[in-house]
Amino acid sequence: MFRKHLTALSVSAAALGIAAAPAVAQDFSGVTIDILTRPGYVIAGRLAERGKEFEEMTGAKVVVTEVPFAEIFPKIQNDWATGTNSIDVGVFAAGWGVELDAAGLLEDLDPYVAADDKIDLDDIAPYFREFGQKVGGKTKLLMVDGDFQMVYYRTDVLGAAGLEPPKTWEEYLDVASKIHGQDMNGDGEADYGSCIFKKRNAQSYFAIQTFAAPIVQTQGTAQGFHFDNSTMAPLVNNAGWKKAFELYKATGEFGPPEELNMDIGDTRALFKAGRCGLIVEWGDPGTLQLDEDASAIKGKMFAISAIGSTEVLDRETGELVPVTTENAPYSVDGINYSPFAAFGGWAGAINKKADQATKDASYAFLSYMNQAAQSGVDVTIGATGYNPYRISQLASTDLWVEAGMPQELADNYLGAINAAIDNLNMSSDMKIPGAQQYTAVVLDTQLARYLADEITVDEALANIEEGWEEITEDFGRDEQVAAQGLALGN
Repeated sequence: MFRKHLTALSVSAAALGIAAAPAVAQDFSGVTIDILTRPGYVIAGRLAERGKEFEEMTGAKVVVTEVPFAEIFPKIQNDWATGTNSIDVGVFAAGWGVELDAAGLLEDLDPYVAADDKIDLDDIAPYFREFGQKVGGKTKLLMVDGDFQMVYYRTDVLGAAGLEPPKTWEEYLDVASKIHGQDMNGDGEADYGSCIFKKRNAQSYFAIQTFAAPIVQTQGTAQGFHFDNSTMAPLVNNAGWKKAFELYKATGEFGPPEELNMDIGDTRALFKAGRCGLIVEWGDPGTLQLDEDASAIKGKMFAISAIGSTEVLDRETGELVPVTTENAPYSVDGINYSPFAAFGGWAGAINKKADQATKDASYAFLSYMNQAAQSGVDVTIGATGYNPYRISQLASTDLWVEAGMPQELADNYLGAINAAIDNLNMSSDMKIPGAQQYTAVVLDTQLARYLADEITVDEALANIEEGWEEITEDFGRDEQVAAQGLALGN
């Protein structure tokens, strides 16, 4: 219900441009904003840099603390729930906000937004404005990034091999098998058909959902692909997810030998060095290939908005059936697509128990990050980790070409992103209480064990089913049914 065709929206000339001067006039001298987020320059680095600008303009001091990805949610939850309150702002996955808000930990930002004449909410793409920033219809977070996963391919490598970009995961494996072992960067070493981050306790659990979504979800975003929405019975122990697990593991045959220990930073280093023919990633590779250390792939890494499936799950039988227009009404030429809003984007939320001066300064800083004047620059810089989420960033290639992106690549990159956002069968990341436990703990652990050959695929799926049921019971089944309906817009 949140999707609208971006090209049909009217975008003003002002929205397409970048304002010459920042719009922050408040005086927050003496206020310190303590922010917790992920480690490294990605996400955290730009927060710190913009924080210094904000300090110069307002007097507020912005302190960015970095912790390992797996520690972000529990640290924020514990700090705010126990009243320690050493953290004023958390910048984390937008979907995690639901559980924190259910515990009464998030500040309602609607009153701040109402008094903010610079944020321009209408310029935020509907999916990110309504799904990413809101909980129960109220604005509880502000986006700094818009995320979903795509597949990227080396145009030169596939072209030389006479291969077309893959449309299904089976085709992905076929293409990977045919280009694996080639020297793709001219250094005399064999390179890889596929590169996917598969390290445990990192981001692998997002990638497996990108594989599963087009097999399991067929009826639009509101259907979901994790649970039976009326009962919260897990939809994971079936032929659909089994196929996804098996396809995901099979990509390892054409990947780096150490892939099971590779985090996203490791795979990014590989593809920037020109060593990967296909990758599963967020929006970052579009701009990362403009970096000085990515000269081997500049203008050569093109995006595909989604990879689909010719078979989908029959939910009544738990088995796979061929795609038809009846069982997959959004399918195209016998292929069901479901772009996955993996992570959903990094967003900032404010501790409800912070003092009012700190909350005022924190909102002003998050608004500053979110506004087109700043974000329109940040999303064009690959190293920031920020991807587009505003209409003005998606409706024209001007910003991207000005940032150094070749026109052909800019057309492809924005075209792929817009195609994903416009897809009425776009699949949503979990946005219910316990989402981090369902996916980052249970799903991630069992997937890692399966990839390491510790357990079979059937054992992995049965363990996930059992683990998800336990989490649902802990939070309350009726409460989770209600939360799931709210999250998916039902």
